[in-house]
Amino acid sequence: MNGPFELIAPPAAAKPRVRRGGWSWGPVEGARLRVMSNGGGIQSTTLIMMMCTGDLPWVDHIIHAETGDDGDFTARHLDWLDSQVIRYSNGRVGIHRVSRGGRLSDRIRNRAAGKGVINNDRFVSAPFYTSGGKNGRGGQGKRQCTREFKIEPLEKKQRELLGYKPRQRIPAGSCEVWIGISTDEVVRAGAAFTSWTINRYPLLENRMSRRDCVAWLEGHGFPVPPKSACIFCPYKTNAEWRWLRDHDPKAWADAVELDRLIRNTPGMREREFLHRDRVPLDQVDLSTDEERGQGMLMVCEAGCGL
Repeated sequence: MNGPFELIAPPAAAKPRVRRGGWSWGPVEGARLRVMSNGGGIQSTTLIMMMCTGDLPWVDHIIHAETGDDGDFTARHLDWLDSQVIRYSNGRVGIHRVSRGGRLSDRIRNRAAGKGVINNDRFVSAPFYTSGGKNGRGGQGKRQCTREFKIEPLEKKQRELLGYKPRQRIPAGSCEVWIGISTDEVVRAGAAFTSWTINRYPLLENRMSRRDCVAWLEGHGFPVPPKSACIFCPYKTNAEWRWLRDHDPKAWADAVELDRLIRNTPGMREREFLHRDRVPLDQVDLSTDEERGQGMLMVCEAGCGL
């Protein structure tokens, strides 16, 4: 990519062009604070490094919500990102790590051990896959983890940065929040949960896909991280599970343990699994097509056995 990278969206009009009650295409007029939610993955890394290179303007603060279950690789990558922000912004951009407190993995272990609620930490459900059910095909648990371990700590920090106390009314549209969502996952883009925050998606404004992000990072000599998620997130693809197994043995062992524990929890009516195949994680076939002998079928003329 040659020359400066410019946002497709023109400067904000007299009134913010807000869609769906909390999603802005372009800068939010009148916002007192501009922050970025740093997930630590490819899209977030692209946004941060585009600010570092001057291809995007700086936000006021960059916030990462730590779950404690992200894995060592993500933790090291976040440290690297923080160092780049400090270096390129000359320390002008605030960097924050926030947490709800406690880890969901610890709550899973406590529940499996029959310890129940410890330190007033009630159990938060995750979208694990279930077997059985009314139709016999299985289902998926309710997703509370993102809201309670990611969104709520981020909102709490944004409120603090704006200078408001809990339950104190904040004027609508006070905070513009950048989120790294690319065109291939546009269904994830949506309105903010509160009236005083308005989400903005610079990668969508620039028509950038995940592949575009990878190409941009590689073209500038920056590292391309794996997808950022809890080590036991059930939304992982086989490729992501394979990466975890091959590159982070400790995280893989923890995921296998947690997968076993969620099926050995007292009082559960249905069996739960981390993998969509609904079999124990260490028994899932994570081999590639090539490893299964399928990779060359479209080019083989089947003459070897004649």
